[in-house]
Amino acid sequence: MMDTVDRAIINTLQEGFPVCDQPFAKVAGMLSLTESELTTRLQALLDEGVLNRFGPLFHTERMGGCVTLAAMKIPKSYLHSVIRVINGFPEVAHNYERTHEFNIWFVIAAETLAAIDDVIAGIEQRTGFIVYNMPKEREYFVGLKFKV
Repeated sequence: MMDTVDRAIINTLQEGFPVCDQPFAKVAGMLSLTESELTTRLQALLDEGVLNRFGPLFHTERMGGCVTLAAMKIPKSYLHSVIRVINGFPEVAHNYERTHEFNIWFVIAAETLAAIDDVIAGIEQRTGFIVYNMPKEREYFVGLKFKV
């Protein structure tokens, strides 16, 4: 269960991560924590599944790679097993459960379109469910942050 310090960590880190010699120490200081307290709490949030990832987000296409949005229609009884399969692919940046017919949405980033196709085929093969590939036609920057 998150406490007010965990919430402050998540909210602060959504604003950005400093690029400096000791970024964790700088963030810890902003939160009146020690560097060790910050990194221990971050690791606990990851271990407990509150966060599924902590790291940079790259503009894959500007780096020469490819990215796509994908969705799946998964019966509730298979949901957790399918999510485990999806999360097992390092090319999957993040995924979300939605209350919609297409109830799992995720982003795939890879070096090539063929590699994206391979990930989609792998997920379909391992789960037995269709992955709907929705490549980006136009990009919008929303600056989405989730205050917790």
